[in-house]
Amino acid sequence: MTARLYIVRHGNTFDRGDVVTRVGGRTDLDLSVSGRAQAEALAAHFAANGTHFATARSSPLKRTRQTAGAILDAQPDAPELATDLFLREIDYGPDENQPEDKVIARIGRAALEAWEQNSVPPPGWRVDPDAIVGNWQELFARLRATAGAHLIVTSNGVARFALEAAGAHRSDAKLSTGAYGVIDVDGDNETVRSWNIRP
Repeated sequence: MTARLYIVRHGNTFDRGDVVTRVGGRTDLDLSVSGRAQAEALAAHFAANGTHFATARSSPLKRTRQTAGAILDAQPDAPELATDLFLREIDYGPDENQPEDKVIARIGRAALEAWEQNSVPPPGWRVDPDAIVGNWQELFARLRATAGAHLIVTSNGVARFALEAAGAHRSDAKLSTGAYGVIDVDGDNETVRSWNIRP
Protein backbone atom coordinates (compact mmCIF):
# COMPACT_ATOMS: atom_id res chain seq x y z
CA MET A 1 0.00 0.00 0.00
CA THR A 2 1.78 3.11 -1.27
CA ALA A 3 1.06 6.72 -0.40
CA ARG A 4 2.35 8.96 -3.19
CA LEU A 5 3.09 12.52 -2.09
CA TYR A 6 3.05 15.27 -4.71
CA ILE A 7 5.03 18.12 -3.19
CA VAL A 8 4.22 21.28 -5.16
CA ARG A 9 5.80 24.70 -4.97
CA HIS A 10 3.33 27.54 -5.44
CA GLY A 11 3.30 29.60 -8.63
CA ASN A 12 5.00 32.93 -9.21
CA THR A 13 4.26 35.96 -7.07
CA PHE A 14 6.05 38.33 -9.47
CA ASP A 15 5.73 38.96 -13.19
CA ARG A 16 8.23 40.18 -15.77
CA GLY A 17 9.24 43.75 -14.97
CA ASP A 18 8.44 43.49 -11.26
CA VAL A 19 11.13 43.98 -8.63
CA VAL A 20 11.63 40.42 -7.39
CA THR A 21 12.25 40.07 -3.66
CA ARG A 22 12.96 37.14 -1.33
CA VAL A 23 9.47 36.34 -0.11
CA GLY A 24 9.31 34.39 3.14
CA GLY A 25 6.73 33.42 5.71
CA ARG A 26 6.03 36.99 6.84
CA THR A 27 5.12 38.21 3.34
CA ASP A 28 1.71 36.96 2.20
CA LEU A 29 1.40 37.67 -1.52
CA ASP A 30 -1.22 36.56 -4.01
CA LEU A 31 -0.20 34.66 -7.11
CA SER A 32 0.76 36.94 -9.97
CA VAL A 33 -0.69 36.61 -13.48
CA SER A 34 2.06 34.18 -14.47
CA GLY A 35 1.68 32.36 -11.14
CA ARG A 36 -2.00 31.76 -11.80
CA ALA A 37 -1.06 30.39 -15.23
CA GLN A 38 1.44 28.04 -13.56
CA ALA A 39 -1.24 26.83 -11.15
CA GLU A 40 -3.61 26.19 -14.06
CA ALA A 41 -0.85 24.29 -15.89
CA LEU A 42 -0.35 22.09 -12.83
CA ALA A 43 -4.10 21.48 -12.64
CA ALA A 44 -4.27 20.48 -16.31
CA HIS A 45 -1.17 18.30 -15.97
CA PHE A 46 -2.51 16.30 -13.03
CA ALA A 47 -5.95 15.98 -14.62
CA ALA A 48 -4.46 14.77 -17.90
CA ASN A 49 -2.37 12.18 -16.05
CA GLY A 50 -5.41 10.90 -14.15
CA THR A 51 -3.95 11.92 -10.79
CA HIS A 52 -6.77 12.18 -8.28
CA PHE A 53 -5.85 13.37 -4.81
CA ALA A 54 -7.10 11.56 -1.72
CA THR A 55 -6.01 14.42 0.57
CA ALA A 56 -4.79 17.97 0.06
CA ARG A 57 -2.91 20.36 2.31
CA SER A 58 -1.06 23.63 1.95
CA SER A 59 0.46 26.32 4.10
CA PRO A 60 -1.82 29.13 5.32
CA LEU A 61 -0.18 31.57 2.86
CA LYS A 62 -2.36 32.82 -0.01
CA ARG A 63 0.07 31.81 -2.74
CA THR A 64 0.01 28.16 -1.65
CA ARG A 65 -3.75 28.07 -1.02
CA GLN A 66 -4.43 29.63 -4.42
CA THR A 67 -2.16 27.12 -6.17
CA ALA A 68 -3.80 24.21 -4.37
CA GLY A 69 -7.25 25.62 -5.08
CA ALA A 70 -6.62 25.77 -8.82
CA ILE A 71 -5.43 22.16 -8.82
CA LEU A 72 -8.40 20.93 -6.79
CA ASP A 73 -10.92 22.91 -8.86
CA ALA A 74 -9.97 20.73 -11.84
CA GLN A 75 -10.66 17.48 -9.96
CA PRO A 76 -14.00 15.70 -9.56
CA ASP A 77 -14.85 14.97 -5.93
CA ALA A 78 -11.76 16.83 -4.77
CA PRO A 79 -10.84 16.57 -1.09
CA GLU A 80 -11.18 19.58 1.17
CA LEU A 81 -7.99 21.63 1.45
CA ALA A 82 -6.43 21.54 4.92
CA THR A 83 -3.73 23.94 6.08
CA ASP A 84 -0.64 22.87 7.96
CA LEU A 85 1.45 25.51 9.74
CA PHE A 86 4.74 23.72 9.22
CA LEU A 87 4.34 24.15 5.45
CA ARG A 88 4.57 27.94 5.84
CA GLU A 89 7.68 29.35 4.18
CA ILE A 90 10.75 30.01 6.32
CA ASP A 91 11.48 33.46 7.76
CA TYR A 92 14.32 35.19 5.94
CA GLY A 93 15.02 37.50 8.89
CA PRO A 94 16.62 40.78 7.74
CA ASP A 95 16.48 39.56 4.13
CA GLU A 96 12.68 39.15 4.15
CA ASN A 97 11.14 40.92 1.15
CA GLN A 98 14.52 42.28 0.01
CA PRO A 99 15.78 42.15 -3.58
CA GLU A 100 18.41 39.53 -4.25
CA ASP A 101 21.27 41.99 -4.79
CA LYS A 102 20.74 43.35 -1.28
CA VAL A 103 20.56 39.82 0.14
CA ILE A 104 23.88 38.92 -1.52
CA ALA A 105 25.44 42.18 -0.34
CA ARG A 106 24.52 41.31 3.26
CA ILE A 107 25.32 37.57 3.45
CA GLY A 108 27.71 37.03 0.52
CA ARG A 109 27.39 34.72 -2.47
CA ALA A 110 29.06 31.79 -0.69
CA ALA A 111 26.41 31.76 2.04
CA LEU A 112 23.64 31.81 -0.56
CA GLU A 113 25.27 28.93 -2.45
CA ALA A 114 25.54 26.93 0.79
CA TRP A 115 21.77 27.36 1.17
CA GLU A 116 21.00 26.47 -2.45
CA GLN A 117 23.28 23.42 -2.56
CA ASN A 118 23.27 22.10 1.02
CA SER A 119 20.26 23.81 2.70
CA VAL A 120 22.54 25.54 5.25
CA PRO A 121 20.68 28.66 6.44
CA PRO A 122 22.66 31.92 6.17
CA PRO A 123 23.18 34.03 9.31
CA GLY A 124 20.05 35.84 10.41
CA TRP A 125 17.53 33.56 8.70
CA ARG A 126 15.01 32.08 11.13
CA VAL A 127 14.84 28.41 10.19
CA ASP A 128 15.33 25.17 12.12
CA PRO A 129 16.25 22.48 9.57
CA ASP A 130 15.99 19.63 12.10
CA ALA A 131 12.48 20.69 13.10
CA ILE A 132 11.32 20.93 9.48
CA VAL A 133 12.78 17.50 8.68
CA GLY A 134 11.01 16.12 11.75
CA ASN A 135 7.72 17.67 10.62
CA TRP A 136 8.09 16.05 7.20
CA GLN A 137 8.79 12.69 8.83
CA GLU A 138 5.67 13.08 10.99
CA LEU A 139 3.63 13.83 7.86
CA PHE A 140 5.08 10.76 6.14
CA ALA A 141 4.01 8.69 9.15
CA ARG A 142 0.48 10.14 9.10
CA LEU A 143 -0.01 9.46 5.40
CA ARG A 144 1.70 6.06 5.35
CA ALA A 145 -1.54 4.17 5.97
CA THR A 146 -3.54 6.09 3.34
CA ALA A 147 -2.90 4.73 -0.14
CA GLY A 148 -3.26 7.01 -3.11
CA ALA A 149 -2.08 10.46 -4.15
CA HIS A 150 -1.67 13.31 -1.68
CA LEU A 151 -1.31 16.97 -2.67
CA ILE A 152 1.04 19.10 -0.57
CA VAL A 153 1.58 22.72 -1.62
CA THR A 154 4.32 24.68 0.08
CA SER A 155 7.30 26.93 -0.64
CA ASN A 156 10.89 26.19 -1.64
CA GLY A 157 12.42 26.80 1.78
CA VAL A 158 10.27 24.06 3.32
CA ALA A 159 9.93 21.70 0.35
CA ARG A 160 13.69 21.11 0.07
CA PHE A 161 13.77 19.44 3.50
CA ALA A 162 11.32 16.75 2.37
CA LEU A 163 14.25 15.23 0.47
CA GLU A 164 16.35 14.96 3.62
CA ALA A 165 13.39 13.53 5.52
CA ALA A 166 13.17 10.85 2.83
CA GLY A 167 16.90 10.09 3.17
CA ALA A 168 17.85 11.71 -0.15
CA HIS A 169 20.70 14.22 0.05
CA ARG A 170 20.85 16.25 -3.16
CA SER A 171 22.58 19.43 -4.26
CA ASP A 172 19.61 20.24 -6.51
CA ALA A 173 17.01 20.42 -3.73
CA LYS A 174 15.38 23.61 -5.00
CA LEU A 175 11.85 23.40 -6.38
CA SER A 176 11.11 25.97 -9.06
CA THR A 177 7.87 27.93 -8.87
CA GLY A 178 5.04 25.90 -10.37
CA ALA A 179 7.06 22.67 -10.14
CA TYR A 180 6.64 19.53 -8.06
CA GLY A 181 8.36 16.42 -6.78
CA VAL A 182 7.05 12.96 -5.97
CA ILE A 183 7.91 10.92 -2.89
CA ASP A 184 6.46 7.44 -2.34
CA VAL A 185 5.87 6.31 1.23
CA ASP A 186 5.53 2.54 1.45
CA GLY A 187 5.96 0.55 4.64
CA ASP A 188 9.02 1.92 6.41
CA ASN A 189 10.55 3.31 3.23
CA GLU A 190 10.42 6.64 1.42
CA THR A 191 11.52 6.85 -2.20
CA VAL A 192 12.02 10.05 -4.17
CA ARG A 193 10.52 9.30 -7.60
CA SER A 194 11.09 12.70 -9.22
CA TRP A 195 11.94 16.27 -8.31
CA ASN A 196 11.52 19.72 -9.83
CA ILE A 197 9.10 18.69 -12.59
CA ARG A 198 7.39 21.68 -14.19
CA PRO A 199 4.48 20.98 -16.58
